[in-house]
Amino acid sequence: MAVGGSALQWHEERIAAALAPLLPGFAAEVVGEIDSTNTELMRRARAGRTEPVLLVAERQTAGRGRLGRPWQSAQQPGDDVAPSLTFSLGLPLAPADWSGLSLAVGVSLAENLDPTGEARLGLKWPNDLWVDERKLVGILIETALPHAGGAAGVASSPRYVVIGIGVNIGARDAEGMRTPPAWVRQWRPDATSPAVLAELIPPLVRDVLAFGARGFAPFAERFAARDVLRGREVVLSDGRTGLCEGVSWTGELQVRTAEGLQAIVSDEVSVRPRGMAL
Repeated sequence: MAVGGSALQWHEERIAAALAPLLPGFAAEVVGEIDSTNTELMRRARAGRTEPVLLVAERQTAGRGRLGRPWQSAQQPGDDVAPSLTFSLGLPLAPADWSGLSLAVGVSLAENLDPTGEARLGLKWPNDLWVDERKLVGILIETALPHAGGAAGVASSPRYVVIGIGVNIGARDAEGMRTPPAWVRQWRPDATSPAVLAELIPPLVRDVLAFGARGFAPFAERFAARDVLRGREVVLSDGRTGLCEGVSWTGELQVRTAEGLQAIVSDEVSVRPRGMAL
């Protein structure tokens, strides 16, 4: 649950006003501390609150990553440096196929965090952004129907999607992390969490809405341009090994194993390059 207010200037009203034409009724909220922004928006959705909203937390006490892994904010309450940016975007969405949403979100974030390619920011299927083999951003996507839980699948009417994002803005300790961290200030020394948020949110909303209308196909080539697994030997979490041949037009990872070309979907396995711990 939320605790306290914010010590930083996040310009919530400005963000909300900029996005209202795209998402009528859109609101932006910032809290000083919360268990998890994703958990809070899922609670609201299951209680019937499905308005479009951005929820930002300066500190999470029970943040979650993919496969139940913890994602804890690095900053302490009252820290005006805010080395982690943690937020969730919630909105109704009804794509014909949900496959590839996390990849489209990753493309949007990568292109806006590193528009020139200076940082060599790449995309690791299905939901991480890397800089030189180090994790910069994590993405967690969940969906719900009002008054009921749910899992992503083909839908003909809107579900409520919650897109949780954690970005390392400043340096953070690698203790307990499976992949050593990278951070935005390594190439943008003056970056702040509020400024990065203001840069990321408008294009992210536009790209999520574009995915809702057209699926992953318009993002496929953009993903391929930053794909860090393509052309590399990978080990799947079920023990199979193979050569990664990129991502399909519908978002599946293509891995050529001893059994032939395999299409891997995000909820089946995790992958890693050979030699890197899962």
